[in-house]
Amino acid sequence: MASSFIGRDMAVDLGTANTLVYVRRKGVVLDEPSVVALNDTTGEVLAVGHDAKRMVGRTPDNITALRPLKDGVIADFEATEQMLRWFIQRVHRRRYLAKPRMVICVPSGITAVEQRAVKEAGYQAGARRVYIVEEPMAAAIGAGLPVHQPTGNMVVDVGGGTTEVAVISLGGVVTSLSIRTAGDDLDQAIVTWMKKEHSLMLGERTAEEVKMTLGSAFPATDEPTAEVRGRDLVSGLPRTVEVSAREVRQALEEPLHAIVDAVRVTLDQTPPELAGDIMDRGIVLTGGGALLRGLDDRIRHETGMPVHVAEDPLLSVARGAGRCVEEFEALQAVLVADQRRSPVAAAR
Repeated sequence: MASSFIGRDMAVDLGTANTLVYVRRKGVVLDEPSVVALNDTTGEVLAVGHDAKRMVGRTPDNITALRPLKDGVIADFEATEQMLRWFIQRVHRRRYLAKPRMVICVPSGITAVEQRAVKEAGYQAGARRVYIVEEPMAAAIGAGLPVHQPTGNMVVDVGGGTTEVAVISLGGVVTSLSIRTAGDDLDQAIVTWMKKEHSLMLGERTAEEVKMTLGSAFPATDEPTAEVRGRDLVSGLPRTVEVSAREVRQALEEPLHAIVDAVRVTLDQTPPELAGDIMDRGIVLTGGGALLRGLDDRIRHETGMPVHVAEDPLLSVARGAGRCVEEFEALQAVLVADQRRSPVAAAR
């Protein structure tokens, strides 16, 4: 029985900003923004992923482009389920056969109700069995840390909706903190700051571009400047402003402080033996936020710990969840199993 299902098991990193799908023996096969475009009148899905993201902030009245996940949890259940189903069908061409076992990543701080919603969305989207793995655990496995050894590994996973900080040892999370300050808040901070300092209104996509091109967490020698376009709040007309990296860093100060603070608090709660291990091995940064220039220097500067950025930080969580699918028996201990059968299987 198992062999007939082997090719189709999959892991999903259901993120606030991006969703990645890993298929057993194939690796990460899909990486798309977690955005759904719906027709409000008929309720049908018009586009998902990249196509839908292009529509954000540009839709007419009868179309809504929304992000169904907020702060790492499901904000719009129907849209999440539609999105998952769409991604599964993209991966499995032969639809009638696709009933995969699915491992889905969730933030470590989510409630039992939020966890159920994720599982339910997986079952509704056509999974035969849904397992859940905590994001920091998946990120640590994906970053290649020896999670099963009795040494302390610290992971800081800065995603779109949540920042997960965790210390992992012996295949389990020893202490963790999940805060809802992450990539989205950095974008929002840029929007707010531009409004206040330059009376300029930016769209969320522009704010994200500014963060990626100019954003930094620590002063560097060459600070670039760039022109930012938006709508003037006074005249209501489009206007361009020149902004420097130093100004953007000022704008990002508050959310960055919250992220660094989360690292500090977690270190403070870490047992002394493990804290010693982390001092030797360092802190590993994963997630899209790890790409923010100077974030590693900033954490190093404020904690005195060595900090490394994982290679391909955007893929760490998906790869880690994928390892759980590949080595299902060996890594089953890290999964949060669940007793419920899928409604379809029960009906048979």
